Amino acid sequence: MPESPDSVAVAETDEISKAEHRRILVILGALMLGMFLAALDQTIVATALPTIAGDLHGLNHLSWVVTAYLLTSTISTPLWGKLGDLYGRKKLFQAAIVIFLAGSALSGLSRDMAELIGFRALQGIGAGGLMVGAQAIIGDIVSPRQRGRYMGYFGAVFGLSSVIGPLAGGFITQHLSWRWVFYINLPIGAVALAVIAVVLHLPRQRTNHAIDFLGTALLGGGVTVIILLTTWGGTTYAWGSATIISLAVAAVVLVAVFCWAELRTAVPIIPLGLFRISVFSVSNSIGFLVGFVMFGAIIYIPLYLQTVHSATPTSSGLQLLPLVCGMLVTFTISGRLVTKWGRYKIFPVLGTAVMSIGLFLFSLLTPSTPLTISSIYMVVLGLGIGCVMQVLVVAVQNAVPQNQLGTATSSVTFFRSIGGSVGVAVFGAIFNNRLAANLPKYLPPSARIVHGSNVSASPAQLDALPPAIHHGYVLAFSDSLHVVFLFGAPVALLAFALTWFLKDLPLRDHAYLATDDAVPGGNTRDFPRDAAKL
Repeated sequence: MPESPDSVAVAETDEISKAEHRRILVILGALMLGMFLAALDQTIVATALPTIAGDLHGLNHLSWVVTAYLLTSTISTPLWGKLGDLYGRKKLFQAAIVIFLAGSALSGLSRDMAELIGFRALQGIGAGGLMVGAQAIIGDIVSPRQRGRYMGYFGAVFGLSSVIGPLAGGFITQHLSWRWVFYINLPIGAVALAVIAVVLHLPRQRTNHAIDFLGTALLGGGVTVIILLTTWGGTTYAWGSATIISLAVAAVVLVAVFCWAELRTAVPIIPLGLFRISVFSVSNSIGFLVGFVMFGAIIYIPLYLQTVHSATPTSSGLQLLPLVCGMLVTFTISGRLVTKWGRYKIFPVLGTAVMSIGLFLFSLLTPSTPLTISSIYMVVLGLGIGCVMQVLVVAVQNAVPQNQLGTATSSVTFFRSIGGSVGVAVFGAIFNNRLAANLPKYLPPSARIVHGSNVSASPAQLDALPPAIHHGYVLAFSDSLHVVFLFGAPVALLAFALTWFLKDLPLRDHAYLATDDAVPGGNTRDFPRDAAKL
C-alpha cells in the first residue's frame, strides 16, 4: 500500500530534523572543546604552581599566575560579547582560539615569572572570547526551547574541568614537565579551530558602530580594582589598610563613572537599558550570588578534605566527583525538561533551595564525618548548582533581541565571575578570622609560638606536626570551615528569594538564524515587549 503524502512529509521532516541535530552536535563538539580549554586552564595550573615557582624562581609572584588569567578573562568577556554582536561571532570565536593558543605556547616557553604572568594574561583574553562565543553561537543556531537538550553538555564542561584540571596538572607535571600543562592546549585548540572553520556557517554581518573604548577602559579598570581588592584583602594587606581602602574607593568611583559614560554613548559595551528587562537583571543578580557560593564552596571543600581528612591534592580531586556527578544529573534533566515544558523558572527556584540545603549540610561536617556522608552532601550541592547555571543563560538569551545576544550572554558569565571573586574573598576573610580565633582554643601557647607560622602551611606540612598538635589544627580548621559553609547558606537563600521574581517567559520555538529576527531591525514579534524597545 503506497504511503500517503502526509506520512511522506512527516518522514522527510523527521529526517531533516535528525540531520540538523547531527550538524548541531558536530558544531557543539567544537564549541565545547573551546570552552573546555578555557575552563580547564582555570584549574590545571594549580597543582603545577609549586614546580613552576621553583623552576622560574618566582615564589613571591606565584598568585599572579592565576590572578592574571582570571583578571583578563573577566575583563574581556563583555568586549567579546559586544564585538560578536557588531561583527559576527564565527571569526571572533576563531580569533579567540588563536589568541588562547598563542598565549598557551608562549606560557610554555616562558623563561621567568614576569613572562609567564604576561602570557597568562594573553591566554585569559582568549579564554573570555571562548566562553562567551560558544554560548552565544549556540544561541544563534538553536532555539531557546530546544537549547535545553544541549545544556547538559555545556554543564559537563564546567564540572569535568574542575576535577580533571588538578588531576591532569599533577600528572603532566610529574611525568612530563610543567610546560606541557600549556602545550597540551595546542592540539585540542587546533581541532576546534578546524571543525569550526568547516561546519559552522553563520551569516556575515557588520554593523558600522564605533567601539566603546572609554566604557571598556572604565569597566576594565573597575574589574581590575575589584579583583585586586578581593585578592589582596585579608591576605597581602589587612582589610583596614590604606591600600585596601583606596582600592575600595577607586572601585566605587570607576563603576559610577562607567555607568555615567554608558548612558552617554551610542553603542555602550553593556547597554544599561538591558537592566530594564527584568529577566536580564534578576538572572544576573542570581548568577552573581550563585557564583559567590559556588566558587567559594569549590575552594573550601578540597581544603576540608586535605586538612581535616589528610587527603592528597590528587585524591581530593577525585573525591569531588560526587559534586560533579550531581551537577551533571541536573544539567541533563533540567535541560530536557526545559525543552519539553517550554518553561524554566522552576529550576532556579528548586536549584537555589537545594544549594542552600547542601551548604547547611556542609556546615555539619566534623573531623569524624565519614567520606560517604560528605560525598552525599556534595551530591546535594551539585544537584542544586546544576539546576541553575545553564538555565539562567537560556532565560537571558530568550529575553533579549538578537542584536544584543552576545552582550547579554557575556553578562551572565561576567556577573558569575565577579560573584565568584567576591565570594572567595569573603569566605577567605571569614575563614582566616575564625581560624585565628579557634587556634588558641585547641593549641597551648607554646605550640602556637613554635608552630604559629604554619597556619597557612600546606596539608603535607601539617601532617608532619606531632600528633597532638596536628589534632589541634584539625579541630581549628574544622570549626572554622563550619562557619564558612554556614555563612554560605543564607547567601544561597537570598538567591532563592530572588528566583521568585524571575519572569517565566515562554521559550521561543525558533532559533535566531531560522527567522527574520536574525538580522538587526528584523521582526521582533517573538520577544518580550520591553526587549523589543532596545
